[in-house]
Amino acid sequence: MSDTLNVDKLEREVKDVYQAVAETPDEEFHFEMGRPLAERLGYSPADLDRVPDAAVDSFAGVGYHYDLADLQPVDDVLDLGSGSGLDAFVAALRVGDGGSVTGLDMTEEQLANARRLRDEAELESVSFESGYIEDLPFEDQTFDVVVSNGVINLSAEKDRVFEEANRVLKPDGRLAISDIISETQMPDSIKTNADLWAACIGGAEQINEYTTMIETTGFDVVEVRENPQYDFISDQAQGACQKYGVKSVSLGARTR
Repeated sequence: MSDTLNVDKLEREVKDVYQAVAETPDEEFHFEMGRPLAERLGYSPADLDRVPDAAVDSFAGVGYHYDLADLQPVDDVLDLGSGSGLDAFVAALRVGDGGSVTGLDMTEEQLANARRLRDEAELESVSFESGYIEDLPFEDQTFDVVVSNGVINLSAEKDRVFEEANRVLKPDGRLAISDIISETQMPDSIKTNADLWAACIGGAEQINEYTTMIETTGFDVVEVRENPQYDFISDQAQGACQKYGVKSVSLGARTR
């Protein structure tokens, strides 16, 4: 086992997983997907009824954080790792025609699906851009709110993700995310395994280090709550949950 993470292999693994999510959402993955998951996490049935069904079917988030985002009708919102587009579409319901929602994803198949669903639903305030969450293709102070669901744990440069999120947020901007963390630090044998990172296990940061990283990049963490209603479904992932306390949390923060 190498003592360093192969970042290129990680990117390939993650893209392969989420390409499969986009193209064959009925396949079995290590994580649950779809409407039953979304409702259990806290998405309202009324909201889910108003967004494209295919986006709901491909939903693979790990929590709910729109109460933490406190979206307003004039907000410009950025969704990091927008996937099938469900979170972007739900955000669009909140901000209406007076705001905007931009989804960012590195997987072309996910982008193609999300753009098609947006066009079919005629959601003109929503756009989807290709890019990486560690290097955002946007100007400083572009957005009022940054959201993300189950994606930041997949990055090998989480500090860079939070630095970039802070950069593109306006003064008093809001960060509202759901992500996978661990209670205890995991060994290098897990944290340097790209396969386990792609499975949302290896990249789980220890919770105190995670919140410290966010605050170091210029945020004040306002709230952190666990999401016990989220469960991994593979034996490998469940083992990590039991041994290292791998779990889902939702977090709200504001720029200083």
